[in-house]
Parts: sequence; C-alpha cells; structure tokens
Amino acid sequence: MDTEVLAGRLRALVGADAVLTDRQELRTYECDGLAHYRVVPAMVVLAASTADVAATVTECARAGVPFVARGSGTGLSGGALPHADGVLIVMSRMRDVLEVDRDNQRAVVEPGVINLQLSDLTRPVGYYYAPDPSSQQVCSIGGNVAENSGGAHCLKYGFTTNHVTGLELVTAAGDVVEVGGKAPDPTGYDLLGALVGSEGTLGIATRVTVRLTRTPEDVSTLLAAFASTDAAGEAVSAIIGAGVIPAAIEMMDALAIEAAEAAVHCDYPAGAGAVLIVEIDGPAPDVRHVFAEVERHCRDAGAFEIRIARDDTERALFWKGRKSAFAAVGRISPDYIVQDGVIPRTSLPEVLRAIAELSERSGVRVANVFHAGDGNLHPLVLFDDGHEGEAERAEEVSGAILDLCIEHGGSITGEHGVGADKAKFMPRMFTDDDLDTMQLVRCAFDPDSISNPGKVFPTPRLCGERPGRHQGAHPLAEAGVAEVF
Repeated sequence: MDTEVLAGRLRALVGADAVLTDRQELRTYECDGLAHYRVVPAMVVLAASTADVAATVTECARAGVPFVARGSGTGLSGGALPHADGVLIVMSRMRDVLEVDRDNQRAVVEPGVINLQLSDLTRPVGYYYAPDPSSQQVCSIGGNVAENSGGAHCLKYGFTTNHVTGLELVTAAGDVVEVGGKAPDPTGYDLLGALVGSEGTLGIATRVTVRLTRTPEDVSTLLAAFASTDAAGEAVSAIIGAGVIPAAIEMMDALAIEAAEAAVHCDYPAGAGAVLIVEIDGPAPDVRHVFAEVERHCRDAGAFEIRIARDDTERALFWKGRKSAFAAVGRISPDYIVQDGVIPRTSLPEVLRAIAELSERSGVRVANVFHAGDGNLHPLVLFDDGHEGEAERAEEVSGAILDLCIEHGGSITGEHGVGADKAKFMPRMFTDDDLDTMQLVRCAFDPDSISNPGKVFPTPRLCGERPGRHQGAHPLAEAGVAEVF
C-alpha cells in the first residue's frame, strides 16, 4: 500500500497531529539507544491510547505493513530500530498510572510510564517498583517489559518478568486481549512468561499490571576499593558463597571509575583498580548482622578502603558514579559499544582477565561495569569512529567478548535483549532446532511476521516455512534481500 494512503487512513483514525511523514521529523526516531544502527521509518504514529495502537496495527495488518513499537528509545540492542517500509508506533504519550492498589500490592500503568515515576508515586504509601535499570530515570515500563529489563537490584528481587502479573496486549492482527491480571500464577500455559522479553515480536503491550514491593525497613550501603578486579571478584565470591544475598553487588574497574569521575565527580577512592558497591536491605537487625559480615569479607579479600553511607545523600553519591557509568564513558571516548553478556559468577576473574588480554592484543580499550552478584557483564568497548578501522576492530572485540561468555557457559544477553545487534550471535548459542521452536511460538502470535520483524532471529525465518533443517540457500538470501549470518 502507498504510504500516503495508509497515512491518510491513520490520520482519520488517530488524529492528524499523531501521524508523522515528514522526513526531518521521522529522523528523530531513526535509532534507539544503540545509535550505531539507524533506519528512518516510513511513518511514525504517536499513540495516545490502546484504541490508537489497535487501530494502527489493524491497518498495518490489512496492508501487510510491518510495525515496530517504541517506548523511550533507551534500548541498547536496537530492539526499537524502525523498519524502513514500516510504521513506528511511539508509546510516549501513554504515561498514565491508571491504578495503585496498595492492598493487593499492584499497580496498573500505561506502557510509556517512566520506571522511576512509579516508585516515586508509591513510596509515600510504603511501596516501590523493584526493577531498576540504570536508565530508570528515562526508560519506560513498556520497554522494560519488551526487554525483560533488570538492574542493580535484580540479584535479590529478580527481573521484570518477576514483577509483571498482567498485560493488555494488542496482537499482530490488531485484537486487544488480556493476559493475566492482578492474581499471581494464572493457570494454563505461561503466556505472560512468553510475552515478557519477547522484544515486541509477539504484539504490543498497552497496559501493564505490576507487582509493588514493600519498602525495606532498613538499607545499608558500602563502597569498597580494591587494587584489582581479581581481589574484588574474590570478595564477591566470598559474600555469595557465605549464603548472603545482598540487594545489589556492583563492580566497576579502573577505566570505568576514570570515566565516572570525569563526568559526575563521584569521589571514589584514588588508585582503586576496582570498586564494589554492596547494598543490604531488610529488617534492621538482619541488615546490621549481614552488613558486618559483608564488610569482613571485603577486608579479607584485600579492600584498602571501605566507606559506609551515613545517609541517603551519601548513598546516592555512591550510586551516582555507577548509574552514570554508561553515559560517562562518553567523556573519555567519542564512541563506544555497550555490551551485555552473562557468565557464571565463579568465572568472573578468568573472564575479566581474558577481556583484558583481548583489549591489550587488539589495542581497543574496554571498561567494565557490571552486576557482579549474578555475573551480568557490561563491557564498554571504546573507539573513535573518525579513525578508519576502529569501529570494525571494536565490533570484533565486542563479538569476541560474547564468545567468551558462551564458552564459559553464559549467555549473549542478560537484560538488554537481542534486538538487531545480537541476532547474528543467536546461532552460536542455539541450535537450528532451538531457533525453529522459537519460530513456532512467534508464528502462533504473528503468522505474517509484521510485528517488529528483523529482530531476535538471525535469519529471515518466515512463518510459512516448515521448521526443521533447511537445505540450500534461503529464498530471501538468494534474492539478495536478506543476509544469512
């Protein structure tokens, strides 16, 4: 269908000011947080309600036009990268908290609600929303649902999937359906589990019911400085090995500390090769007991300085350096790739040494910031795109880091999703049979493959194909319209 014809239909349904077709305006939406990939969409719809989303998707389905949902555009895997011939459905006008049900510890929100906005609203009644990605001041809960986001405190409280009990979903055909609700553990197949983390390939969430978590009675936070990441890793192993589950254990290496100091002047201990931020929360007597144990493990592992936050202001300063680390790297490098991989926690020292060797061999600097407690690495691969070949070398190092994660029994993503960026790595982790099974799930929700196409799957797997091992070239690859990695 001609773009202008589709735009005319959509303007009649959702309002003229909600449909953008001017190329300069469309360029605002050409990428998400992974700016390395850019695609200008054919059209943008600024949805203000479930009805707007359903009407847009219905028209797309009738016309066979692909669509992509976008929250705040902070994703780091290209999950919201537009389709050049498709419609980008932007959810940022859907920012209402529809209900706070304190008695049932639930809240119902629209997908564009900012993550931190919900906690700010519910803290006065003694509750908060536990998933806390580093971008929680700007990222949306709908985007968190798409990517199954975690954050510093997911070690104790789990990922988004552990905090979503219901979704209102617009299917790829434009139907509005309810999955789950306020009650925990609905019977039947775990459709909710399939939807959270599906990266917009199974439909668009237009309303999210989330679990609220009781604000802990007491919180204590320490910052420990070590000479090396090995020593800091030893402290992490000792703490977890002792059966202690902190709310968070975060590690930053020397290069990440340098970037944070340049950006936000967090005043971390001078000369540190690594710092740990450890936070304990819960009933006050438990926190005091566990905190003393954590402090002892840090000293035993060689911490040369330990600071304990005296109040919320000092705690916020500890976290300021960590939470600003990704953006702060821009102070020491014009370009960088934020990688996201997972390894078993016990492999931390070995993998960090391997990353350091990789960096030294290639001449590509790598800063490490990560959720140490659950082995979720976030290496920041630095380069200058203005220098010929640097971007390619950075891509090679970034891919080699993911290979390290897989070799050590880990995963190519912990919380950023596969998106467009990591689709080519899927065959390194999954067999053809695995991918075909995933394809069957996708086809059950989206038989025409129009909901966020080109993401997650490494090859142009189509719902008309029979799952199984394929012989010969894929027809789309043969036609030169798709590449098989």
